[in-house]
Amino acid sequence: MKVFATLSCMAALCAFVASPALAQTPAWPAKPVRLIIGIAPGGGSDLLARAMAQRLTVQWGQSVVVENRAGANSIIATEAVAKSAPDGHTLLFATDSAFTISPHLYSKIPYDALRDFAAVTQLTEFGTVLVANAALPVSTAGELIALAKKDPGRITYGSIGAGSQMHLISEMLNNKAGISLSHIPYKGVPQMVTAVLTGEVNLIWVGVFSSRPHIKSGKLKALGYSIAKRTAFMPEVPTFVELGYPDVDKGVWYGVLAPARTPRPLVERIHADIRRLLDEPEFREKELLSKGYEPTGLGPDEFAALIRRQFAAGAIMVKVSGAQVE
Repeated sequence: MKVFATLSCMAALCAFVASPALAQTPAWPAKPVRLIIGIAPGGGSDLLARAMAQRLTVQWGQSVVVENRAGANSIIATEAVAKSAPDGHTLLFATDSAFTISPHLYSKIPYDALRDFAAVTQLTEFGTVLVANAALPVSTAGELIALAKKDPGRITYGSIGAGSQMHLISEMLNNKAGISLSHIPYKGVPQMVTAVLTGEVNLIWVGVFSSRPHIKSGKLKALGYSIAKRTAFMPEVPTFVELGYPDVDKGVWYGVLAPARTPRPLVERIHADIRRLLDEPEFREKELLSKGYEPTGLGPDEFAALIRRQFAAGAIMVKVSGAQVE
């Protein structure tokens, strides 16, 4: 009996010593969780963030509050999270540009995209379709490139401004295909779409769901997709990667990140809970697939590796485009 008692005491002592972090780490979440996003209320990413917040509030037993800090291409929101306490109570609902484009586009930026954050999970990734006005005498990307080489500068493309995804990927296509598409900037996506429908501009990059009705009606022609994997929503459209232009690869992703030095077990817990949400059939269909978002749910290590790769690719794209913001 004495031996048994001694062994039991030793086992209890070892368990206590082996897990001091467990003994010292307070329950999480201990207060409302802020999910900071860099756009104004009402946009697609904001609506997704709010749908997630409602579900996570139930899962976590604490309010998850979406906090909009719009402005400066999400730099304001991203900086706020970078400077927050690494305790899991402040998270960033991020879009790719804050991590892959803005660090190269702006001469000064108040955070380090690779060092100031702990990647939690990529939620979804999606590309854009290069569409042409019906009057442009091309039906494929190959025909577009051939025509552009015959008459440099005549074919025009619209974007929402220098440094935008549409501008960067178009200039990369110019560079890699040896062509000269002419850039015409617009104030926003609605104006850009109207311009291509009326023939004011020949080409634009636009979302699958936005373009699909116009493609079906014959007003626009789909020429290529902007990321390496074809979209399930328009599987007949080839990617520029498979057409022989591996550097013409630029999509949009939404993801969740935490401040650097957030404890790894907590990062993994948040990822697991969000991944569980992404896998829920109702949420997946209603909040993602029905809106054109293809869920990924990448884990912390995969997501961090993706950010590093796209950070490097973004530097090249910005350099090729010549875009710069003071």
